Order: sequence, then C-alpha cells, then structure tokens
Amino acid sequence: MGRPIKVMVVDDSALVRQTLIDILKSDPDITVITAVADPIAAAEKLRDMVPDVITLDIEMPRMDGLTFLRKLMSQHPIPVVICSSLAEEGDETTFRALEYGAVEIITKPKVGTKQFLEESRIRIIDAVRAAAQSKVRAVSGSSLKVAPKLDADVMLAKASPGTPNFRTTEKVVLVGASTGGTEALLTFLQALPLDCPAIAVVQHMPEHFTAAFAKRLDGICRISVREAKDNDTLLRGQALIAPGSKHMLLKRSGTRYHVEVKDGPLVSRHRPSVDVLFRSGARYAGQNAVGVIMTGMGDDGAKGMRELHDAGAYNIAQDEASCVVFGMPQEAIKHGGVNKVMPLTAIAAEIVRYCRD
Repeated sequence: MGRPIKVMVVDDSALVRQTLIDILKSDPDITVITAVADPIAAAEKLRDMVPDVITLDIEMPRMDGLTFLRKLMSQHPIPVVICSSLAEEGDETTFRALEYGAVEIITKPKVGTKQFLEESRIRIIDAVRAAAQSKVRAVSGSSLKVAPKLDADVMLAKASPGTPNFRTTEKVVLVGASTGGTEALLTFLQALPLDCPAIAVVQHMPEHFTAAFAKRLDGICRISVREAKDNDTLLRGQALIAPGSKHMLLKRSGTRYHVEVKDGPLVSRHRPSVDVLFRSGARYAGQNAVGVIMTGMGDDGAKGMRELHDAGAYNIAQDEASCVVFGMPQEAIKHGGVNKVMPLTAIAAEIVRYCRD
C-alpha cells in the first residue's frame, strides 16, 4: 500500500471538525494531519506542512473560505474539497468556489439515521480520494481501497439478450460525469445547437445543488437546461439534470422518451448513478442512444456503458488530457464499451454529426 492521503480540515465548528476527523480516520488510506478553525490558522500551518487535500468550509471568521481558496490557488495550488452547509441550498457561492479551483463540493455531515451517516461517510471519503487524484496535485503511489458496492441490479434488471430495440429517427444522449464535471458539462452544453438531440445527465452532486446548477446552465447555454422531475419528457434542445440524491432512469412510450426519478440505495457508491441511467438507456433506447462518459473518479458508468454498447449505442469517452480525473472514462474504456475517445471540446460536434448522419 502507498502512503496515506494527508488531509487538512478547515472549519470553525469544533463538532464538525471532529466529525470529519472521525469519518476520514475510518479509511486506512487517509490521515488527518491537522484540523484548524479558520483560514488564518490554516495558512500558518501550511508554512510547515503540505497536505494532499484540504477540506474547507466557506462561512468562517477572520477570513472566508472563498478568499482563502483564491489566495491558495494563485500561490500554492492544493486540491480543495468544499464542505459547506451552503451546498445543501445550491448557493451561488458554491459555484464561485468551483470557478476558483475547488475540486469537489460536499455537504457537511450531520446527525441522521444510520444509513444517512454511512452514505455521508462514503461521499466525504470518495470526495477526498477524488481530489487526491485530480490534476491540481496528484498523489503518487497511493493505493486506494474501493468498498463493496451495489450495482444497477438494485434499480433495474439487465435486459435479456435479444431484447428488441427498434431504430427511430429520435436519438437520446445520456451523459455521466463526476469530479470536474460541472465545468466539463458547461463546456459541452454551451457548444450544442438549439436543435440538438434530447439529453439526460447524471452529475454526482449534493441534494438541492442540482436545481441551482441547472438554472445556472440554463442562463448560459443556448439549449434549455433544468433539473429533472419524474415523468418529464425528453425533448430536442433540452437537457435534464438528475436531482441530487435521486436516481434517474430513461423510459420510453412509443417513440418518445421520458425520465423516471426515484429513490433507491447507492449504486456504484452514488445516487444518482451513471450506471443506472446507462442501463435504462440500454434497455429502452439501445441503438437510438449516444452515451457520453466524462471526467470523474471511480468506475460508475463503466458497466452501464458496456451494456449501452452491446445494445447498439454509440459511446464517447472524454480523453485523459482534458479530464480533471480520468478514472470513469478510463474504466469505461477498459470495459470495452467506448466507440470513440476525444477531447471535451470536440464531443458536442461529434454528437451532432453522428445524430445527423
């Protein structure tokens, strides 16, 4: 096993600091080297130590987290995971944190059911692991464990071989992304024309954050972008973003597609899960689907993309050079489900070309 990931925790709440320490210490590949109450104290500690990852609150005394983040990224870039209650509200401040260089946004851990606390632990640990592997600052020689996880079977049975899928004139684009995906999706969706095929997106995000994210994209992109609701119809020139903490499945009625938004356990350590969306696409769209896997850590989407491929879909993976973390595209490539690997900036044009041929 390689050396542990060294983490600095910055939060003004003593209770939150201790909770984060306990969560992170539960993973043998992570060690908390210091925990401080504000960015001024963090800056003093950084004179003597260099963490691999910093977890950072936004609202703090003496100096706010955004100011610290901007200074850090301009002077000594270190992967930062924003851990803030503002993420629950989808506050605009959290989007600025991503623009300033934060790798991930997660909600603060809080008291809840045993299942809630376990899911919170998984999300926090995965966010730190992803940050450690990001291109902001790589951790060399690390060996990261992957805990046992559920697959898409818990949400939707795999289609039997030979399940008919009829080609239609309407294509549907299914997109999965995680770490680095907020900016990747912005680049991708901005490049699409008004008459582009219908798009369904799973981006790993906190609950309530996706509505604000979709609204932000809708104000920037030519196409319509919004958070999906159960039974929403997929329309040309529109992208639906899966709500945080809900799975999204593609369904079909005749030649029209709609989405099903539903609860369920974490699949491939995530909810929403890319594997769930892709499996539903394999079942209900098949050769009428285009699958896209973007930047992110782990393997969510790899099995589902292979199922899409086997059902006749055309699949694209973002290339390593343009990914913040190449994990998800790399795993999809290894599983043999990818037709083409290409830079982020070329994906939109390739989808338009393919769907018009």
